[in-house]
Amino acid sequence: MSVMTLFDWQARAASAQLRTQAFINGQYVDALSGKTFARVSPRDGQVFAHIAECDKEDVDLAVKAARTAFEDGRWANMKPSERKRIIVKLAQLMRDNLEELALLETLDTGKPINDSLKVDIPLAATYLQWYGEATDKLYGEIAPAASQYLTLITREPLGVVGAVVPWNYPMIISAWKIGPALASGNSVILKPAEQSSLGAIRLAELAIEAGIPDGVLNVVPGFGPTAGAALGRHMDVNKISFTGSTEVGKYFLRYAGESNLKSVGLECGGKSPHIVFADAPDLDTVASGVAWGIFYNQGETCNAGSRLLVERSIKDELLERIKRVTETIKLGDPFDPTSQIGAIVTEEQMKRVLNYIEIGQAEGANVCLGGKQAMPETGGYYVESTILENVQNNMRVAQEEIFGPVLVLTEFDTPEEAIRIANDTSYGLAAAVWTSDLSRAHRTARALQAGFVWVNCFDVSDPTAPFGGFKQSGNGSRDKSLHAFDQYTQLKTTWIQL
Repeated sequence: MSVMTLFDWQARAASAQLRTQAFINGQYVDALSGKTFARVSPRDGQVFAHIAECDKEDVDLAVKAARTAFEDGRWANMKPSERKRIIVKLAQLMRDNLEELALLETLDTGKPINDSLKVDIPLAATYLQWYGEATDKLYGEIAPAASQYLTLITREPLGVVGAVVPWNYPMIISAWKIGPALASGNSVILKPAEQSSLGAIRLAELAIEAGIPDGVLNVVPGFGPTAGAALGRHMDVNKISFTGSTEVGKYFLRYAGESNLKSVGLECGGKSPHIVFADAPDLDTVASGVAWGIFYNQGETCNAGSRLLVERSIKDELLERIKRVTETIKLGDPFDPTSQIGAIVTEEQMKRVLNYIEIGQAEGANVCLGGKQAMPETGGYYVESTILENVQNNMRVAQEEIFGPVLVLTEFDTPEEAIRIANDTSYGLAAAVWTSDLSRAHRTARALQAGFVWVNCFDVSDPTAPFGGFKQSGNGSRDKSLHAFDQYTQLKTTWIQL
């Protein structure tokens, strides 16, 4: 990988030949209506692309292509070891095209180019390869029925899967979904967020190069209320796997009920707490974990540690250390390789974040760091890393997902109070516990209503561990690990009399 400067990336972005069409049945095509929508750069507020605006008719074409491919068995009936080879090759093609895909990711989302280069694209490739390698390692079962019967339990693909992904980690989360869906033998229609379509569109071309047959992977860019709703309501789609806001996740449950009762897997919002006890082993480590846990990726992370619950006796000391860490995290142009925080994805989202900061102040919270728009002279959408203290858990900033670089701080006096506050939210995606007491760590982790709990660390991840939440952070869904295959397969029982 070449060493590139801010000016190199700017020049490369300016000269990039961007794919902006839908990808249906192995071909790039315009939306049938001919409509496109403008994509505005988060870094400078300028339009840099016009993307095909798919609607119901385009989704119908994609579903027809996916259904035909599934029914004729060109992928579903392929030898598992061959499907494995192709998916692993796709992962390698992502690595081979690392700089191009990273550029597209940063263009779309405003995240720092170094994160795209070193985290997002490599991790997406890793997840695809992991699922590719698992393709020929999924076994059926034999039930312990009466001796005169042979009772087989086999795992079969669902058929046509709609994968609806968000804009914060578009390539990683696409890999979480298309990896197990394709490995299982399904056909897939990938609906990227309208804010981040470029990577998905290019990925489809790499899939064909890897050997995935026409119609097996389709990409339909467009808006949620049109293309997304059409996919959710389609009578010939067997599964929707959705990652995004809780509000939109509820729409997909409604769409399923209005159509064919398709399976719906939801990974939705979060308001994840750090619980820091006075006996935390190293406050510098805690401070780093808390700061990076909320400010990484501009705070646009579903499991971001957006709530800090700290034992009262160490609140002031820990807060000062978090401030010191935060002040070392460089906010800047996403194409600057030295930037560690980039731009908020859209102007609308930036205004939402800034509005929440104002709401917090009106509710009685104090801004002790940040709190303002940053770099307004660029025309881009930047927000200072912000900490609100004196936050009560009934405040909106403690209860609602801000999805930006805003940390809210609440004090507690007892473990019981900390657990009560941590669980007093409609969300239940993730949480962290910081303590030197092993028993306390176990008791607290057990009591937390969250699908993912870290102890003395934060945001550690691996393909082998499932990811998903409790309560309104999602249902019917676990991304990552072998458990993800449960989303994309169905069990068939066959009784044979001997």
